[in-house]
Amino acid sequence: MFDAIKCAVRNLGRKKMRSGLTILGIAIGVASVVTIGNISECGSSAVGNELDSLGLGGLTISADTQAVPAAALASEELEAVQSSQYVEQAMPVVVQNTEVYSRNSQLDALVWGVDGKANQVISLQVIYGRTISNADVRANSNVCMVDETFARNAYSRENIVGKKISILCGGTVEEFEVVGVVKTGSGLLQNLIGDYIPNFVYMPYTTMQAATGKRSFDQIAVRTVDGCDTDVAGEDILQALHRATGLSEGFAANNLVKQKDGLTNLLNIVTLVLSAVGAISLLVASLSIMTVMLVSVNERTREIGIKKSIGARRGDIMFEFLMEAMVLSLIGCIAGLLVGSIVSFAGAGYFHISLSFRWDIAIVACAFSVLTGMIFGVYPAAKASNMRPVDALRLE
Repeated sequence: MFDAIKCAVRNLGRKKMRSGLTILGIAIGVASVVTIGNISECGSSAVGNELDSLGLGGLTISADTQAVPAAALASEELEAVQSSQYVEQAMPVVVQNTEVYSRNSQLDALVWGVDGKANQVISLQVIYGRTISNADVRANSNVCMVDETFARNAYSRENIVGKKISILCGGTVEEFEVVGVVKTGSGLLQNLIGDYIPNFVYMPYTTMQAATGKRSFDQIAVRTVDGCDTDVAGEDILQALHRATGLSEGFAANNLVKQKDGLTNLLNIVTLVLSAVGAISLLVASLSIMTVMLVSVNERTREIGIKKSIGARRGDIMFEFLMEAMVLSLIGCIAGLLVGSIVSFAGAGYFHISLSFRWDIAIVACAFSVLTGMIFGVYPAAKASNMRPVDALRLE
């Protein structure tokens, strides 16, 4: 086996340019498939973390007051939601898209009214200062938390704890003190759809209710118990609400986990399609192996005739050419794997995204390349092995 590989490498080295171009084609195909797989893994992980950090990791309960005017979310409904065995934490949410004024700037922001459990329910990670406390909620304090994007847009830096900002609430502008800056994720989602998701600001929901005059909540954000079926949890919560209010309808449970899974599946489909395109390039590169090997057979007709005339068997000649095709594929796979890995890690480092290398896709790409290379090398190898020594020497 070692002698066959050594002989194959020596024969390929005779035509360095031709062999190099064939290896380059295989390397490009493998590198593209590996890079696409790693990009998909980074994208799925980043989007999943981003959705979790925006509160899209559980359930939200809403009330359709237009269809059923008696259906509203207030303290009694919150207690009913918390009574479900599937609920780990539940938090009232009041949301308003409004304007925030800082120094001489005016920014559009999505203001969330939350309570002291905000960091447990919607996965807020505080990087400076503190979170909204239960004391802030009880006192209707004019305090708020902002995200990194808002801090950079308003003050060109992240740590703005202690600064004063003005928020338009209920038609009046009120001044708030920034008590914390939160990290809402990698920022990838906001960079992609920043026109639709503005800056984020968080304040006590009681403060927002007092400013806007609203007595009810817009939603109740729920973090379910680990391992439970979110659909089952949603049905149980709705039944608890119906028992508490005496209504048979008017409430809805939005399964955000399912929506997140749907987005992840969509990313996987896109990855599969792009990987198929990369696989086509691998197939084309493998066809070039057949071309190279056929040319090599024609060029080495006298060599084949001499080997067969001194006792080389048909299987020996066929194995020799198959080894050459396999060596071409293996070298191309190794080069493509290295290039794809370097590009993936460089891209992940540039965008500050953690990379989980997709070894499964890399192994499949390499196996597909070697397999197709061997398959397309069979015909040239069979053609060489079937030559009669006298015919091969006469043709030369």
